[in-house]
Amino acid sequence: MAVKNPKELFLMMLSQVRQGTERSTNIYRELGEAAQNPEIKQAFEARAFVNRQNLEKIDEAFKLLGEKPVQLSGRLQEVFAEDFKRELAEMQSPEARKLFVLVKANHLAHLRTAEYVALVAAADISGNRGVGALLESCLGDHLAFVERTKRWIRNIAEERLAARVAAS
Repeated sequence: MAVKNPKELFLMMLSQVRQGTERSTNIYRELGEAAQNPEIKQAFEARAFVNRQNLEKIDEAFKLLGEKPVQLSGRLQEVFAEDFKRELAEMQSPEARKLFVLVKANHLAHLRTAEYVALVAAADISGNRGVGALLESCLGDHLAFVERTKRWIRNIAEERLAARVAAS
């Protein structure tokens, strides 16, 4: 897509976030299944639920703008999912699988967070306060997920360290 002005860039970026959010819902389900851990599966099912709500907010942002999403050919998330599956297949330890899944989920969330930060700023600059509010609400969801996942990873590391100390 040739971008001729800032509005077209904003619509392209918003369309990318919409497409990525839609695809992420499936990726989070796959991550939960792949971890083979009921806790992680439940957490990612909740994440997929929040993603569906964010998709509704993004659609409302398009309505406020009087626009429709543009067609994009990006494959970033498909490549992410393919690499994830290939790398996960090499993991033999359940503990390693659990940690790997959480790390990959965090990578995905950071990518989306960066997109939302840029979109919120662009919406505010352009005077689209309602669109900015919707997108900032999505950003908040992502930041909460990143924090939660970071705590989970830290807890796994602390449990592992405590087990080592207890064994020695």
